[in-house]
Amino acid sequence: METIFGFDLITLIKTVGYLGLLGIVFAESGFLFGFFLPGDSLLFTAGVLASQGYFNIAVLVIVCFVGAVLGDSFGYYFGKKTGPKLFAKEDSFIFKKSHLEKAKIFYETFGGKTIVLARFMPVIRTFAPILAGIGIMRYSLFLFYNIIGGVIWAVGLPLLGYFLGNIIPNVDNYIIPIVVLIIIVSITPPAVHILRSEEHRKEIKKYLNKFFKYDK
Repeated sequence: METIFGFDLITLIKTVGYLGLLGIVFAESGFLFGFFLPGDSLLFTAGVLASQGYFNIAVLVIVCFVGAVLGDSFGYYFGKKTGPKLFAKEDSFIFKKSHLEKAKIFYETFGGKTIVLARFMPVIRTFAPILAGIGIMRYSLFLFYNIIGGVIWAVGLPLLGYFLGNIIPNVDNYIIPIVVLIIIVSITPPAVHILRSEEHRKEIKKYLNKFFKYDK
């Protein structure tokens, strides 16, 4: 079982409840320090726990959706306020300039779709709304993608966990491989669409070259 702050996810979710889940989803979606939080696993696990009676699934999905949309909106306005100054910020325990650069390159490659795709990509998920606020995207368009991404990610994952928790015994023992499969399935259709374009293939190659540059 994946752990965070010394707790396994099931213990953590049971301990923090609805408000804690709201805060964690909010932080991962829009706070700089939220990039290390296990959002995908957390949402799916919460859905599994709802299937076991620990949460009301309707309340759970509303809480997660609100946290995701508000978190991204906070990130957008944070980016709007800090602007280019953020790129001049020195690295710290919480902030890594390379994370911002990777998100920027991803944005340049995939455009507005980044807000939806990034929901399933740690690090990119946290920094994408911040970059949108810096000036890459007007808020009305950002909010459109934000809501779509919030529905797919923050509503879809708990519902899937709830559904599988009702039909598969001890599904919580398989959370990590299931979440990995979810991520692969989620990004495959847009990835195939993008890869069909020669122009996009060149952009992706450029992105990967820059991405690994910032890993050094």
